[in-house]
Amino acid sequence: MMMYRPYTTTTMNKKRKILWGGATASSQYEGGYNLGGKGLDTQDCRPYLKRTSNATTSTRLLTQDIIDEAKSCKEVGNYPFRQGSDGYHHIDEDIQLLKELGIDIYRFSISWARLYPHGDEEMPNEEGIRFYDHIFKKVHQAGMKIFLTMNHYAVPLYLVETYGGWTNNILVDFYLRFAKTVFEHWGEYIDYYLPFNEINAGYFSPYNGVGLVKEKDRPYDQSLVFQSLHHQFVASAKVIELGHKISSQSQSGCMVACFCYYPLTPRPEDNLKAVRDEQIHQWFAVDVLANGYYPSYMNRFFQENKINIIITEEERKLLRDNTCDFVSFSYYSSAVATVEESSEQTAGNLVVSTKNPYLKASDWGWQIDSIGLRIMLNKMYDRTRKPVFISENGFGAHDKFEEDGSIHDQYRIDYLNQHFQQIDEAIRDGVDVIGYIMWGIIDIVSAGSCEMEKRYGVIYVDGDNEGKGSYQRYKKDSFAWYQNYIKQYKNN
Repeated sequence: MMMYRPYTTTTMNKKRKILWGGATASSQYEGGYNLGGKGLDTQDCRPYLKRTSNATTSTRLLTQDIIDEAKSCKEVGNYPFRQGSDGYHHIDEDIQLLKELGIDIYRFSISWARLYPHGDEEMPNEEGIRFYDHIFKKVHQAGMKIFLTMNHYAVPLYLVETYGGWTNNILVDFYLRFAKTVFEHWGEYIDYYLPFNEINAGYFSPYNGVGLVKEKDRPYDQSLVFQSLHHQFVASAKVIELGHKISSQSQSGCMVACFCYYPLTPRPEDNLKAVRDEQIHQWFAVDVLANGYYPSYMNRFFQENKINIIITEEERKLLRDNTCDFVSFSYYSSAVATVEESSEQTAGNLVVSTKNPYLKASDWGWQIDSIGLRIMLNKMYDRTRKPVFISENGFGAHDKFEEDGSIHDQYRIDYLNQHFQQIDEAIRDGVDVIGYIMWGIIDIVSAGSCEMEKRYGVIYVDGDNEGKGSYQRYKKDSFAWYQNYIKQYKNN
């Protein structure tokens, strides 16, 4: 195996150590959809569809008839999130593997529907409390810091069907009750937390982000989309306010999916498109949650798109007074913007963009651009002047399981090494980077395509797209590489 020397990050001639970690999400990892009193959530209803192109948007456009069909299925069936990586039955083994890997911090999420099966109950599900109590204590005992995502897409289905999901501001109250339970039970263990994963996903993936069911043969109502986003902004601010009271040592964050937009050509119209796409897709949420205000550029966007939302002065003050302590983002690939409608398209993290002729792409069409990570770190820090966490980054690929149980994933090692170099460069640029978290440190079901075969982990899980397999764990070559990298990094 080719080895790489870890890059030592330095700032002002002083060695600066950052945290190295890994991440999973409850809906993609746990499984056990009908165990421990868990209720159905929005992700449990997403069917696996065989991929016909690099674009996977159809797996995220759920209408009520698709949901009704999912509800009629009482087994795992064609719903991969119900199985996940079977973490429900492997949690102790997996935590031990992460300890062996040597990561400093583990990012995971809590299933809202496992704590509150319908979402509107007065009291939490005690079996859910015991399940997560075990996880928090085990991770803490293993010596890892905890980076908690309170809500990672999955919303109790009952809240969607009964109340309209996040279109209804009553969800703010239900969510705050959920968050209070989390802080009261496990606040002492939480080092960093996010109220919402990739909160900007509510705009470009409304079902995932805000639990908005699509009407048949009609586009989403954008007023409902942005009203839902606003309710999540308010909920985020209230959770941060609550966290300061109950769990004051925990650091609060916000998170967006970042794409690093480039104009296709020097044409001014292409550059303007890149600026506007970046504003709407990612900076909007950052400006609200990290800087505490609705940015002025959104006024024109709302007017031109006939979007009407209700924002009270009390809510504006709440947002101003309860900004996050740090900012974070997911980054997998960059995007290209152009006004030319005939341009060739390629896929990215939840969005489709114009193909960049200067970049290679993964099997799923995600264009590999490590320099884009450095650019986004600089832009994020310059915009907010707050410490930055890379809360998601990784490489989804087809991994071959050899007869001897080995998995040779040099392509993942190369990807990680390239991106680690650029983190070092960003820190040399002056960016205050807290840490790096590798996405899906253990193989999980892809949130974009509902596939198990799109593997990200350094730990292989023997399961396929149809939920077949032993679900045994195996170390990939990248496990030893990442382990060694962290060890060398700490010793430098």
